[in-house]
Amino acid sequence: MPTQHNSPIYEGNLAGVDAGSVMILRQAGALILGKTTTTEFAATVDGPSTRNPHDPTRTPGGSSSGSGAAVADMQAAVGLGTQTGGSTIRPGSYNGIYAFKPTWNSITREGQKVFSLILDTLGLYARSVEDLELLADAFGLQDDEPPFSATEGRFIVKGAKFALMKTVVWQENVEPSTEAAMRKAAELLKAHGAEVEEVELPDDLSELPTWHQIVFKEDGRTAFLPEYHASKDRLHAQLVGHVENTHKLTHAQHVKALDSVAAARPRVDALLSRYAGVLTPSVPGEAPVGIKSTGSAAFQLIWTALHVPIMNLPGFAGENGLPVGVSVLAPRYHDRRLLAICGEVGRIFEEQGGWRSQL
Repeated sequence: MPTQHNSPIYEGNLAGVDAGSVMILRQAGALILGKTTTTEFAATVDGPSTRNPHDPTRTPGGSSSGSGAAVADMQAAVGLGTQTGGSTIRPGSYNGIYAFKPTWNSITREGQKVFSLILDTLGLYARSVEDLELLADAFGLQDDEPPFSATEGRFIVKGAKFALMKTVVWQENVEPSTEAAMRKAAELLKAHGAEVEEVELPDDLSELPTWHQIVFKEDGRTAFLPEYHASKDRLHAQLVGHVENTHKLTHAQHVKALDSVAAARPRVDALLSRYAGVLTPSVPGEAPVGIKSTGSAAFQLIWTALHVPIMNLPGFAGENGLPVGVSVLAPRYHDRRLLAICGEVGRIFEEQGGWRSQL
């Protein structure tokens, strides 16, 4: 199939072999229906021609625009995407489906166009957690210990302890739809016998969004250098800016960002491990009107940098009746535990959150 990265530079390009993820799925018996579109190199904020199936005047999000829309529109049971900033979770929320970014590097990225080796993560889409668990089986995702063995793998909401984390970017980004969804999510968990408390990351980690952006832009300098030299005039201006370092970033800043995020990961794992799950915003609000922009990834940057697994759960309605998701976090390599928790929590949200797909 054509592998064009939504770039004129690669128009008509055919991949010689399947990507590692596709190879694994084929061997597991999956039928590959086709490819879906993305933003240019899954790396820009300009949306492709894909539209939101719940409201064609709005974006489906990005960069994994086509996958999120196709699964929501029931054109495919499951889909693959990637996340370097917020490119899996954002389409999940905007399209009202389950979106799962597993622990970084837990699924092969062989055969994908690299943007950032330290950030790029394969993402998964489905309309149910059960289908995501099938994908997790195919990709060999395993925790060190089987989750909830005492209840045969089933998570019990009653008596569980959850946290709600708004994050440092809440004040300048949150919209009423997400604020209401977070509030409703906490209320539903409490109504089902869970304990919910608010928690935040330590103050000295407030620069996590900045550290992510430094790594993101610096890694873009090397990732798109071949295309820059081959055909600069056909490369998106945002990517030209990465290569030319228009942000004037230094190697010292890059090293500090890498080291700071690396030091933060075990600390955040320890915090997340205190709870069954930590609820956090998926996106600022409903899918924005128009398809020129794919929306804001502000709430996802820190989790991508921290390498933790995160899942968008649908079920909540925004101000205009469109889907708004809430994400659940777990420590690194607790992917199966997160899936088990989200299976039960997601059922509650879908049944009582106030939004159901009309497709």
